[in-house]
Amino acid sequence: MSHTVEGLAALVNGSVQGDRLRTIDDAAAIEGAGPTALTFVLDQVQLRRLKDCRAGAVLVEPKIAGLIGETTQNSLIIVADVQSAFQTLLPLFRKIRGRPQRGISPHAHISPTAKYGSNCYIASGVCLGDEVIIGSNCDLHPGVVVGAGCQIGDNTILHANSVIYHDVVIGNNVIIHSGAVIGADGFGYRFIGGRFEKIPQLGSVQIHDDVEIGACTTVDRGAIGPTIVGAGTKLDNLVMVAHNCEVGRHNVFASQVGLAGSSTTGDYVRLGGQAGVRDHVHLNTGCSVGAKAGVVKDIPAGETWLGIPATHESDQKRLVVSMKRIPDMRDDLHTLEKQVELLTAQLEQLRSQVASDDSATSHRAAG
Repeated sequence: MSHTVEGLAALVNGSVQGDRLRTIDDAAAIEGAGPTALTFVLDQVQLRRLKDCRAGAVLVEPKIAGLIGETTQNSLIIVADVQSAFQTLLPLFRKIRGRPQRGISPHAHISPTAKYGSNCYIASGVCLGDEVIIGSNCDLHPGVVVGAGCQIGDNTILHANSVIYHDVVIGNNVIIHSGAVIGADGFGYRFIGGRFEKIPQLGSVQIHDDVEIGACTTVDRGAIGPTIVGAGTKLDNLVMVAHNCEVGRHNVFASQVGLAGSSTTGDYVRLGGQAGVRDHVHLNTGCSVGAKAGVVKDIPAGETWLGIPATHESDQKRLVVSMKRIPDMRDDLHTLEKQVELLTAQLEQLRSQVASDDSATSHRAAG
C-alpha cells in the first residue's frame, strides 16, 4: 500500500521538509532504500551515509534535520523519536502475521492431570506432562514439550520445539523461542576413582515476568535451589546460563554469552556477544561487559569492563594504545642494542689504549 510523505508524517506527529506529496510504498535500511522507500537516520554517524542514499523519505530528529538543511533531495519527516516513529510506520509496509487461532489440537499429547486456562492455543505435537499448569491466553506452538510439574503464567508464548524440563516455573508475558531448553541438568560432576560421577541436579528454574529467551538458548536447573532469570531480562540466541546462576532484572545478554555456575548479576547489566563469566562472580547493578570479554572477578556497579581478562575500560584502552606502539618500540630497541654494542666496543678500545699507555709509562719510569 502506498502513502504520501505528508500522510506518514501525520501518523507520527511529524513535520515535513521537502516534497510532501512524494509516494512511499516500502521501508528499508539506509543502504538499500530506493526512491519510494522510507528510511531513518539516528545520529551523525548514519548521517554521513545519507549523501549516497536514494530514499524517498527519511525520518530524522530536529537536530539532525538542522545539520542536513535544504541540501538533500530526500523528503525529511522530522519527529521527536526516530526509532519509535519507524516502528510505528514499518507495519504499513510489512505483512504482520496474527496469533494462531485459539484452540487445542486433537494431536496434542496432554496429561489428564495437566490444566490450562482460557483462550489458549496448543498446537499439534505439543506434549504437556503430569500436573502441568498453563495460564490463560498462552501460545504453545508445534513440538513444544512441557515437563511434569511445570507452572506457566498468562500470555506466555513457547515457540516451536522449545523444551521445558520438569518443575520449571515461568511467569507472565514470557517469550521463549524455538530450540530453547529450560531446566536441563547443570554441568556438575565429582572426579572419584579415576572417573566423573554425576552430582544430582535437584533444583529448578524460575523465569520471571516479561522475560524473552532467544532461539537455542539454554538455562540449566540448579543443583539444590533454582536458577533464576529476573523480570524483564532479554537473552539473545545461543546464550548459556549455567546451574545456580541468578540473573537480575532487565539484564540484556547478546548472542553466545556464557555464565558459569553460581555467577550472579544485579539489575540492568549488559553483556556483549561471546562474553564469558566465570563461576561465583557477581556483576553489580548497571555494569556493562564488552564483546568477547572474559570476566574472572566481580565488577563494581556502573562500570564498563573489556578484554581478556576483563578490566576497567580505561585500563584496556591504555593497553591497546601500548600494544599499537610495540612495533615502533621493538625497532627502537634494536637501534639501542646496536648503539650499545658500538659504545661497548669503543669503551673496550679506550680501556686497551689506557692500559697500553699505562704500561709504556711504567717502562719509562723503571728505566
